[in-house]
Amino acid sequence: MIKVYSARDLTDAYLIKGLLESRGIAAHVNGGYLSGGIGELPPLDLVSVSIDEADYEEAARVLEAFEKGELEE
Repeated sequence: MIKVYSARDLTDAYLIKGLLESRGIAAHVNGGYLSGGIGELPPLDLVSVSIDEADYEEAARVLEAFEKGELEE
């Protein structure tokens, strides 16, 4: 598994997970169990989204298009 996205919070992470999965890329949210410690823990990349390395190039294209607002249906 390789990290492809650092999320602001769980909602953000699950949005990206759903986006990737809608494109046929299996994704996993990491660090969701740590969200209860936000405010108590120093700022870190607590929540992220990971995928299989084989899907990295396609996931990078999807995320880039999403961030630019150019994602096609």
